[in-house]
Amino acid sequence: MKKELPIALSNRHIHLSQEHIDKLFGEGYELNKFKDLSQPGQYASQEKVDIVGPKGTLKGVRVLGPARGNTQAEISLSDGFKIGVVPPVRDSGDVEGSPGAKIIGPKGEVEIENGIIAALRHIHMHTDDAEKFDVKDKDRVKVRVPGDRGVTFENVLVRVSPSYALEMHVDVEEGNACGAKNGMSVELIK
Repeated sequence: MKKELPIALSNRHIHLSQEHIDKLFGEGYELNKFKDLSQPGQYASQEKVDIVGPKGTLKGVRVLGPARGNTQAEISLSDGFKIGVVPPVRDSGDVEGSPGAKIIGPKGEVEIENGIIAALRHIHMHTDDAEKFDVKDKDRVKVRVPGDRGVTFENVLVRVSPSYALEMHVDVEEGNACGAKNGMSVELIK
């Protein structure tokens, strides 16, 4: 039996702490939902910021909500080249030793010491899906993407939680390189 799941391409975005939301958008500011994302409770907000590195700026980077405990930007390797940083490929939340940048909003700016990463390709799985797929949280698996430019991704991190919806996330560069489209079925190969 094939173990199929949907894939989604993730564009550059930033998660902000409430402290940084207040500094960038004004004291007590609440993010305004633009649209829901596939993971329950997560959404793209209407708000955007600029990320400034030593060599350039990424303008209009979408803020995802809700507010997080720490500020973290997930960009592509090409984005990093454009602004003059080398984002390490990491699991979300693992920002220790990663580059920092200046974040500019309409009401102010903040300088973060770290928090610029390229997100490790990963699969969000509900606990029921993990049981069905015979994997557990933090496993590393292979995933085959079909098509004319099909590939097999290795080192795909499995993230399991009863609050997750089944979906694999890759950054836009990886997805475009193999012809992946949002929602298409890919196959988990253990």
